[in-house]
Amino acid sequence: MIAAAAPDASAGPVVIGLDGGGSKTLLAVARPDGTAAACFREAGSNPFDAPDWRGVLQRLKARAVDFLPSTEAAVFGLPGYGEVSAVSAAQEAAAQEFGAFPLRVLNDVHAAYEGAFVGQPGVLLLAGTGSMAWAASAAGENVRVGGWGDAFGDEGSAYWIGRETIARVSRMIDGRLPPSGLAEALFTHLGLSRDDRQEALIDWYGSRTHPRSDLARLAQFVDGAAETGDAQALRILDDAAEHLAAHVLAAWKAIVEPGADESEIRWSFAGGAFRSRILLDRVTAKIGTRPTDPALPPIGGALWRAARDAGWTVNETWLSRLGKSLAGFPEV
Repeated sequence: MIAAAAPDASAGPVVIGLDGGGSKTLLAVARPDGTAAACFREAGSNPFDAPDWRGVLQRLKARAVDFLPSTEAAVFGLPGYGEVSAVSAAQEAAAQEFGAFPLRVLNDVHAAYEGAFVGQPGVLLLAGTGSMAWAASAAGENVRVGGWGDAFGDEGSAYWIGRETIARVSRMIDGRLPPSGLAEALFTHLGLSRDDRQEALIDWYGSRTHPRSDLARLAQFVDGAAETGDAQALRILDDAAEHLAAHVLAAWKAIVEPGADESEIRWSFAGGAFRSRILLDRVTAKIGTRPTDPALPPIGGALWRAARDAGWTVNETWLSRLGKSLAGFPEV
C-alpha cells in the first residue's frame, strides 16, 4: 500500500532508496530538499526464504514507475546481499531493471548502518526478523557480525524470540519444564484448542505458509507477557539481549583503534525487535553504554547514500527534513 496520499511525480529530480527485509520491503523517494515524496510497502524480499523476492521488487517498480524517469540515483539495501555470489548477482540484475540511472546495491544492514551514523564510525545492531551487526571504523573498514540465517544464527532476533517461545512452551506441554502462564497466554493469543495441546501447537506451526515471519511476529506477544512480569518471557528477552550484546561487543572490538578505550562503545540500533523497551534496556545494560539514536531509519540510510551518489548537497538541514518527512509515513 502507499503510505500517503497519491504523490506528485512531476516535481523535478528524485533519488530512490529501498530497504528490504524478512517481513517487509520499503521503497521511498526523496527530493533534493530532503522531502520524502512517496513510500511504498510490499512483502519481505529475503532471497533465502521468500521465493517471490523478484516479484516484490517488480511490484515496487510498478508502483514507483512515475518517478523513474526523473531518478538521479538509487540505493537498494537488500537482505543477503554480499553473502552468496550467485544470489548477489541475481539481486543486482533485478535492481538494474529499474532503470539506467546510477544504482548501488548494499546489504540491508549496511544501509541501516548508513542511516544510523551517516558516515561516522560506530556499530549498528539490527534485530528484526533476523539479526546482524554492521560496523565501520574511522578509516572506513567495514565489519559484519552475525547474519548467519535462521538455521544456525539470527540469535536475539524477533524470529529467535518467537522460536524460543514455541520451544519452551513445547517443553512445558510435555513436562520438561514446569507449567507457566506463558503457555496459557500463548494458546489464548493464537486461539488454539486446549483439548490436545501437542497436536494444536504442531498443527499451528505446520499450517504456516511463512513460518519465519509468523514466529517473528510472536516477539510482540512475548514483550507484552514480559511487561506483565511473566518470568519465562523475561528470561527469553534476557537471553535475546545477551546474544545481541555479543554482536555489538565483537563488532566494536574489530574496529576500535589501537590504544583506544574499548569501553566507550558507540552503537545504535534498528529493527522491529527493539519496539520492546525491555529488550532495548537489557541490551544496553549488557553493553554498558547507552546507544546513539539513529540519525535516520534504515530506508533513510538508502536515501542518504543515493543523495550523495547523485551529488546533492546533504547537510544537517537535509537530514532533519528527511527524518521528519519519513516519520509521516506510518510504514517506516
